[in-house]
Amino acid sequence: MERKSRRMMLVLLLLLFMFATTFQECFSDSSQPPIKRKSTQSTAARRFGSTAVFPLTGNVYPLGYYSVSLKIGNPPKIYELDIDTGSDLTWVQCDAPCKGCTKPRASLYNPGNNLILCKDPLCSAVHLPANVRCETPNDQCDYEVEYADHGSSLGVLVTDHFPLRLTNGSLLGPRLAFGWVISLFFLLPTSTICGYDQSNPGPNPPPPTAGVLGLGNGKASIMSQLNGLGLTRNVLGHCLSGRGGGFLFLGDDLVPSSGMVWTPMSHNSLEKHYSSGPAELLHGGKATGVKGLKVIFDSGSSYTYFNFQAYKTTLDMLKKDLKGKPLKDTRDDRTLPICWKGPKPVKTISDVKDYFKPLQLSFSKAKNVQLELSPEAYLIVTKQGNVCLGILNGTEVGLGDYNILGDISLQDKMVIYNNEKQQIGWVSTNCNRLPKS
Repeated sequence: MERKSRRMMLVLLLLLFMFATTFQECFSDSSQPPIKRKSTQSTAARRFGSTAVFPLTGNVYPLGYYSVSLKIGNPPKIYELDIDTGSDLTWVQCDAPCKGCTKPRASLYNPGNNLILCKDPLCSAVHLPANVRCETPNDQCDYEVEYADHGSSLGVLVTDHFPLRLTNGSLLGPRLAFGWVISLFFLLPTSTICGYDQSNPGPNPPPPTAGVLGLGNGKASIMSQLNGLGLTRNVLGHCLSGRGGGFLFLGDDLVPSSGMVWTPMSHNSLEKHYSSGPAELLHGGKATGVKGLKVIFDSGSSYTYFNFQAYKTTLDMLKKDLKGKPLKDTRDDRTLPICWKGPKPVKTISDVKDYFKPLQLSFSKAKNVQLELSPEAYLIVTKQGNVCLGILNGTEVGLGDYNILGDISLQDKMVIYNNEKQQIGWVSTNCNRLPKS
């Protein structure tokens, strides 16, 4: 149906890893491969090279994820990774006998002599606030997590090369930290531990990607590591196309000079995702009485999640608007919890757009800046020809009072996370074309 159950499984693992690059001096410039730059570049340009741009594949429905192909290793190997602004940890699945593996098996990771040892400060950072437990200082750095849906896994930290070509022509090969995961119930001898036995109790198998690209704002994210090495500005953005695909960029070269709408990030040292608020929920431009919403921008979630109050209010408003309209509730389509059926199969959202009003999130700290959610930003059309609500009850799945804006609500917008200025911005745009660099 969608991949939120898998995301809930990973959230504790990702939070554990978010402290991992607090000690980035472990990866000094001397450990990096030579960086090729144009001779005309200034010292400042060398400090923050440029921007890396990547095409995306995927969609909200039926795939339920957007992914990027990255090269890792020396010699490099291509891995398809699920992009996730809701977490820090970049992890790939290891090539070893396993069950519950992500696919394809041909794209799994083979670690070499690049394990992070238990005595490394990175290992201590991963286990914070608890103390790391090691039998000897030279043990590999692994850790155990139990997920919200009762799955469990072990992870191991490694470092490796990430070849990148920047928009200024630089070719980089920074050595960055990331993780690979093995099951709590699947252990190989210490010298060759390399497996992944992910528990996935949800109704659907995990997506056929090799791992996750953690883009959150903590020190463990790839973005923070690149910035810490002086290679890019601590700015990233994505543009998810409603037709499928889009692009991702790391750095600030593609930030528009005008037209952007910005709202301040909410900062909490224990939270390494991108959040903003408080926000007020509007329906068709009119107040709903729902205020003070904490909003997380999360490309790792297929759909949007509102807390119970916002979800119930939204559902009540939509049902009220549909009275007397030719759309009726249907339980025959289980793609999502709430679906409607018309007198004939629905082909596109445009067929039913007039029956639904846009929603707005008004951010009070940004002088009432609004993020509009058109019907396309909260509805999908299923293979059965029905229209379903892509806003789900977050309280029901354990999100508490948090509200998550998933891929469905981030489509056809350039969304930018400026960690240097501590603000999130967006502008409606065509995400089908990769920017020229």
